[in-house]
Amino acid sequence: MTKTAAIIGGGPAGLMAAEMLAKAGVSVTVYDAKPSLGRKFLMAGKSGLNITKDEGLEALLEAYGAHSEEMRPMVSMFDSSKVKGWVRSLDQPIFIGSSRRVFPEAMKASPLLRAWFARLDELGVTRLARWKFKDFNGGGLEFDTPDGPQTLQTDVTVLALGGASWAKLGSDGAWAKLLADRDIPVVPFGAVNVGLRVDWSEHMAKHFGTPIKTVAWTVNGETSRGEAVVSTRGIEGGGVYSLSEAVGAGADLTMDLLPDVKLEDVAHRLFKPRGKTSLSNHLRKALRMSPVKIALLQELGRPLPKEAGKLAQLIKALPVPVAGLNPMDEAISTSGGVAWESLDKSLMIRDLPGVFCAGEMLDWAAPTGGYLLNGCLATGRWAGISAIRFLGVAEAEKVTSVSCR
Repeated sequence: MTKTAAIIGGGPAGLMAAEMLAKAGVSVTVYDAKPSLGRKFLMAGKSGLNITKDEGLEALLEAYGAHSEEMRPMVSMFDSSKVKGWVRSLDQPIFIGSSRRVFPEAMKASPLLRAWFARLDELGVTRLARWKFKDFNGGGLEFDTPDGPQTLQTDVTVLALGGASWAKLGSDGAWAKLLADRDIPVVPFGAVNVGLRVDWSEHMAKHFGTPIKTVAWTVNGETSRGEAVVSTRGIEGGGVYSLSEAVGAGADLTMDLLPDVKLEDVAHRLFKPRGKTSLSNHLRKALRMSPVKIALLQELGRPLPKEAGKLAQLIKALPVPVAGLNPMDEAISTSGGVAWESLDKSLMIRDLPGVFCAGEMLDWAAPTGGYLLNGCLATGRWAGISAIRFLGVAEAEKVTSVSCR
């Protein structure tokens, strides 16, 4: 008799688990509360779908910080090279950017998602939208559906319900209470990869939406060279996202406006007489600073020191007075989730035999740059293969290399 699997959550982790189970001959249904599947995945690809980072396993694992060892088995099985092969297997060519970030040539997520859905359709995977998971009901799963409440029986379940950001796309974190009520440890959510709030004066208004290029950000000795954007509420972008967790915990943030120019060279250029030239024009001519960098220096550094050496030091380490983080619901990702102690090595909940977890439900976090999607795909793949082993319907090892050429 054919075994059945319920995948709850139609994001990348859930879809990857579905692919693995279906390859093993399991009858798979993916349930999602929203009108369509993969909504956050599609949003992630709006400005370019960064699917992974082209680097070795150890460098990849470093991105998962305190939870790198918990993530090691999953990421080892589905590292950057495997992710690239899997994308190509869906007839989606890739390219590697100068920062080693990996993108589909189409850049957007929609072509990849369509190709993925087509593969799942060929494997017989059923996709049901507007099915909201409510609770475990005895040995079954309780849903709210367009046709009213439904309780279903299944042989195995993979939960891939996401974290607690972008609730309108499906990741509302409501499942945390459901598990906590069953005494399953859940680590509180926190915002990760989120914009920083800065209380600008009215003089910064004309720079809202302007990118800050070629700049370095430092927190607790950790430096990020990514770009950012001046927003109405503060600063947003990859350059600061990776530092947001530390900043949110109270660490100080400084900005190097000229990271490619040594301190002594900045001071030397500033020391040149400027005559009647305004300071702004002097900064522009002597240091080739952009208008937005000059505005940031004047906004955050006043009163500016007159002595060239001290002004140079300020330019190289400009304090940014962060007033807090943007709301967690606006974060690209969140920390917290199902505690690792709640799970066995197969990602099965110890107190719920046959129920596995994957993706951002798990207590891990990573910076942007391909690490988030790689982690979701890797944990989804691991949970799917673990569910196959649990069912005993096939040798899981036979499907680990499928679709990864």
